[in-house]
Amino acid sequence: MMKTLVVAFLLVACIAATSYGAEEPYQIFPLRLKSGSGPEGASVQGITCASWRLAVEVHNIIEWTGIPAECRDYVGNYMLGQHYRDDSKAVNREAYFYARSLALPRDGRNIWIFDIDETSLSNLPYFVQNGFGALPYNETEFYEFLGKGVSPALPETRKLYNKLLNLGIKIVFLTGRTTDLTTATVANLKKAGYHTWHKLILKDTTEHGDSTAVVYKSAEREKLVKQGYRIVGNIGDQWSDILGTHTGRRTFKLPDPVYYVS
Repeated sequence: MMKTLVVAFLLVACIAATSYGAEEPYQIFPLRLKSGSGPEGASVQGITCASWRLAVEVHNIIEWTGIPAECRDYVGNYMLGQHYRDDSKAVNREAYFYARSLALPRDGRNIWIFDIDETSLSNLPYFVQNGFGALPYNETEFYEFLGKGVSPALPETRKLYNKLLNLGIKIVFLTGRTTDLTTATVANLKKAGYHTWHKLILKDTTEHGDSTAVVYKSAEREKLVKQGYRIVGNIGDQWSDILGTHTGRRTFKLPDPVYYVS
């Protein structure tokens, strides 16, 4: 009797699932996530490249020094495609919804911290030529590229930037770029549409030396708090942008499967 009832229930469920909505029937498909550029997808140590990227984004895979070579095409397709833009849009939209909901004192002390590389500006023109992170990192070449000041804006982040300014929130750029790139960075930000900011903080190696990004950015945020600022939001592409101390009331992590900064 029980077996008959179970079979009948499953039959009804299947009929309901395939007939849900007259114009757009609901269909159940097998979960077959293709991950590479070929029809069979790509795999790394038994997992798909899509699963590898997910593990990176949720900080389960850490301290990695480059993307798996097998995933170069996958990461390239992701970064250059609509998926990356959509993911960035989802993060920035939630950041704006949060900011819009705040009831903040209008005393000029409310700030939002933006990272620069792969957050405000995109270095894809460089990474396209360097295997999207699959090739060994060359600090000299990368800094030469940054010095040219040609990185375009990440469109969705620039939208958030403008909306926050309209809300009366001041912008602070806090970057791991070193102070010798100040002139190039200022010119690049303005060229990309970031026309104003309250502070631009670059890494002074004489003060911070070889400290990790978490230590360096925590220290700089602490200075801001001691100066009386409220960090109402903090957005970056690296976990090291939003971990540590004085991270702000709420943090937002943008996607970046190209490189990892500790």
